[in-house]
Amino acid sequence: MNRALAVFVFFGIGYFLSNFFRAANAVISGDLMRDLGLSAADLGMMTSLFYAGFAAVQLPLGVALDRIGPRFAVPALMSMTVVGCLLFATAMALPQVAVGRTLIGIGMAGNLMGAVKAFSAWFPPQRVATFTSLMVGIGALGALVAATPLAWLNQQFGWRNVFVGSAGVTLLSAGGIVLGTRNAPAGVLWRATSDVPDAGFAWIFRNPHFWRIAPLNLTLLGTTLAVQTLWAGPYLFDTLRLSSVEAGNLILIISAGVAAGYGSCGALADRFGARRVMTVSTLVFLAAQTPLLFPVPLPTIALAITFFLFGFSGAFSLLTLAQVRELFPPYMGGRAVTAVNLFGFGGATAIQWGMGVIISAFVQNDGGRYPVQAYITAFGTALALNVAALVWYLTPVSSGSEKRARAGGVEG
Repeated sequence: MNRALAVFVFFGIGYFLSNFFRAANAVISGDLMRDLGLSAADLGMMTSLFYAGFAAVQLPLGVALDRIGPRFAVPALMSMTVVGCLLFATAMALPQVAVGRTLIGIGMAGNLMGAVKAFSAWFPPQRVATFTSLMVGIGALGALVAATPLAWLNQQFGWRNVFVGSAGVTLLSAGGIVLGTRNAPAGVLWRATSDVPDAGFAWIFRNPHFWRIAPLNLTLLGTTLAVQTLWAGPYLFDTLRLSSVEAGNLILIISAGVAAGYGSCGALADRFGARRVMTVSTLVFLAAQTPLLFPVPLPTIALAITFFLFGFSGAFSLLTLAQVRELFPPYMGGRAVTAVNLFGFGGATAIQWGMGVIISAFVQNDGGRYPVQAYITAFGTALALNVAALVWYLTPVSSGSEKRARAGGVEG
């Protein structure tokens, strides 16, 4: 039990840092644009590179998790974040800060996936979703630190010094995983052996249920992260003329919603079924985006409720990991969850960057602000993608496709 608790705590700390890094640019976006001479498209591209790096290593990460285990695979990646933080902190132009942001994303790519793999070995199967969502809910507090607290730290010390300090914290977290965790309890099968057939990614990508789930993760996680970790800030700056601290307070509400959603979605799925909970939460997510499409600025209380529901329901994308993990045997758990996570963070890259391209297509005013119509167009495009993904998710899988997928796994 003590070792299981250590696994929970140390991977939770790593995931806390991942949430901090992914959300940090929303609050410091104004300083980054001013200090580095970035446009909205530059900012969107650079920020999205966190997710591009994250997505790029998902498949090899899955193999590493299933072969050498999360205890060493995750800290090895985290060393890239240390380098990325230092490069980000010392950057003087877009190329350097872009490389730094990419390395930060690569380094954080294994924290949640490693936790899911480890939890599958350390906790009972019927409780993995609950423990995962609890850890993710606590880890999501990292995004809260990247809101108002980061705005204050930025004012006091500057964003460059914040990232230097973050490099040291990341190094300590990686050491904690190596020294404080193990891949699995003694006698628990966590990787394939010569006696266990292993069909690899081919089996995963032939499964028709996977292809119902992956696009929904792409749009849900992609839209949530695109808004929470970047475009909520410029939206509040440009349309409501809020200060960085005032915007940080509202971004804090999104992050609070995300933390609450992560913390509760696993227990709800264990009780009512993941598919049913995913469907209801996605409908709430669609409803929460709708008020942002109207040109009339919302009252602060209405905007706070909207942002909370947006973050809360968007966090239920976590359940796609549990749904995919249940489709395959435990020794394929690392590859199964990283395969679907590839779509989630690929979606974050494309949607966050795409929103920046859409917004940049509109003309800034004399004060350097984009018009509200730019944000309505960007948010409306994301909403349409989410509607299409939900319809596809609810489309039944034919019996013939399911039989072929099962046969492919057996033959593999």
